[in-house]
Amino acid sequence: MSQSSSLDRVIVHATVAQTDQPKWWEKNAPNMIDIHSTQEFLGALSQAGDKLVIVEFYGTWCASCRALFPKLCRTAEDHPEILFLKVNFDENKPMCKSLNVKVLPYFHFYRGAHGQLESFSCSLAKFQKIKDAIQQHNTARCSIGPAKGVGDLSLEAISSPIDKPAGSN
Repeated sequence: MSQSSSLDRVIVHATVAQTDQPKWWEKNAPNMIDIHSTQEFLGALSQAGDKLVIVEFYGTWCASCRALFPKLCRTAEDHPEILFLKVNFDENKPMCKSLNVKVLPYFHFYRGAHGQLESFSCSLAKFQKIKDAIQQHNTARCSIGPAKGVGDLSLEAISSPIDKPAGSN
């Protein structure tokens, strides 16, 4: 009888472990926020102040998004000073289309009053692109006054980069 009851406990334990597992996109670093609406997106950008904000646009069905995600979480943990926003493409299609997100995974980099700094698609094989962008944009800034409120901007206004890429005329 004792063998039967210990076997039952193992089966029950395995069942509980399976149902408690979060889906891959639900696992977050402490500085990662899931965005579920345009209002949440604009609110998170305006509350970030002069922090660097990296927005990941992903699909739960996207194999490249899933492959890249653990490395993105480690990067977020290594950079607690950066705010990471996660936008599920399927939950936010109109906003994603307004922001010119056409492929996944896709990334936008923002900083306070400077608005959007750059945007690009990136796969796990090209993850260095994200590291390079963090290196370029995650520098100390001198404040020259209060940041512009993101609430005054429309999605169209924040969808195009304000700064020209380095090396352009």
